[in-house]
Order: sequence, then structure tokens, then C-alpha cells
Amino acid sequence: MKRVMVQLTEEQIEALKALAKARKTSVARLVRESVAQYVVATDRQAEREEKRRRALAFLDYIETHPEEFRDIEGKTDVSINHDEYFVQAIEDDLRG
Repeated sequence: MKRVMVQLTEEQIEALKALAKARKTSVARLVRESVAQYVVATDRQAEREEKRRRALAFLDYIETHPEEFRDIEGKTDVSINHDEYFVQAIEDDLRG
């Protein structure tokens, strides 16, 4: 382990001391655990942001290339009008 110097407010120090006492551990351990959790959360946030960016890029691609995204009947707006198409299919089936 490496030693580092960190400056905290009086309130932060007091809160950490109280928490350490309640958990029967050291302030240093709480700080290490907090840093580890922060690093994991930051990695997850970056991963979510990358997935979001890729999804938006794909939606952009779909909008600029609608001819590539058709259902078996050639419709390109199924995701928008799926309820309407569902009702039409049921009505057609009932008419038979």
C-alpha cells in the first residue's frame, strides 16, 4: 500500500470517525473502501455512457437508412405503429 495525504473537512473527519467506531474498523479502511466503490461506480458510469452513445448512433443510422429496417411486409414504421398493426392483424384474423 502507498501512503497518501488527503485533506478533509472537520465534518467529514468526525463523520468518518463515528462510522469507523460504529463499524469497529479504521478510518483508513473506510476511505479505501469508499475509493474502491467510487472507482467501480465511475467505471460503470463510463460503460453506461458508451452504451448510450452507441444506441443513439444506431438510432441515427436507422433514421438515415430506413430501407434496411423493414418487416416482412416491407413496413418501416412498425416500432411506431405496432399497436395499430396489431389491431389490424386481430381484425383480419377475426374476419378470417
